[in-house]
Amino acid sequence: MRPFEYSRAGNVSEAGALAGRFIAGGTNLLDLMKLEVETPEKLVDITRLPLREIEETVDGGLRIGALVTNSDLAAEPRIRRDYEVLSRALLAGASGQLRNKATTGGNLLQRTRCSYFYETSQPCNKREPGSGCGAIGGFNRIHAILGTSEKCIATHPSDMAVAMRLLDAVVETLKADGSSREIPVGEFYRLPGETPQIESVLDQGELITAVRLPKPLQGEHRYRKVRDRASYAFALVSVAAVVRMDGGRIAEARLAFGGLAHMPWRDAAVEAALIGQAPSMALFDKAADILLAEAKGQGENDFKIPLARRTLKAVLADATKGA
Repeated sequence: MRPFEYSRAGNVSEAGALAGRFIAGGTNLLDLMKLEVETPEKLVDITRLPLREIEETVDGGLRIGALVTNSDLAAEPRIRRDYEVLSRALLAGASGQLRNKATTGGNLLQRTRCSYFYETSQPCNKREPGSGCGAIGGFNRIHAILGTSEKCIATHPSDMAVAMRLLDAVVETLKADGSSREIPVGEFYRLPGETPQIESVLDQGELITAVRLPKPLQGEHRYRKVRDRASYAFALVSVAAVVRMDGGRIAEARLAFGGLAHMPWRDAAVEAALIGQAPSMALFDKAADILLAEAKGQGENDFKIPLARRTLKAVLADATKGA
């Protein structure tokens, strides 16, 4: 690990002005620093900022402080009762020890687990723009099948972010100049395109202060994660779903996917195809056809295409089984 300057932010407005890389739980950043994948010259410790509250909002939703740990958020009674899909996603992520340290804001900003990104002797456009993508034509079993580019085929690793995308969460931030803004999770992440090193719309020194959830969604909440080992692994494919039935037909359906793309993936056309329809395997196949119409395997990850289809169908069948 290379030497770096360390400071501790005394208040929220001071954090951005300190002009450094923010650190809270550090469950991802410290690993990257040890491997010299990231070499920040200055770390700004934000762990003592008052960002650990979970508060009800005037519209019936919840505001989650950026420093609320994954364990505390998953166990929060209001989350378990009203946002079950989020609690399920959090509990599917990492180990108990990591969830005790990992924060809500940090979880959103996790970096890919691509082996070429982590190995500094290998080419990676995300780590070193212009060096190439070793995963294309290389070891790419865990990589993306949707939203890729010739520059990068990495996936986003967060389970929590998939549920946040489903719930239409909004990220609240504070910029270094003191101004604030609200960013829907659906607009928070960027696809790789020509600049895979730019992963979100955050500016330099912009601090996530909270994540706001809208009022609860009615219906059956599901989160299914397919991975190599149940104890501790990132998703090969994950599906978050909230489905509400009315009169034997699907009245509302929300779906978000992990393990398939550079960001938590959501396709409005898939959801629209389900609305007003009676549940059936033929209907679920149609939804999968829409989802995977532009899916592209890279060889070793070709299996993700049929796996995504089977997982989506299984989740929809489970969520509508009482119809």
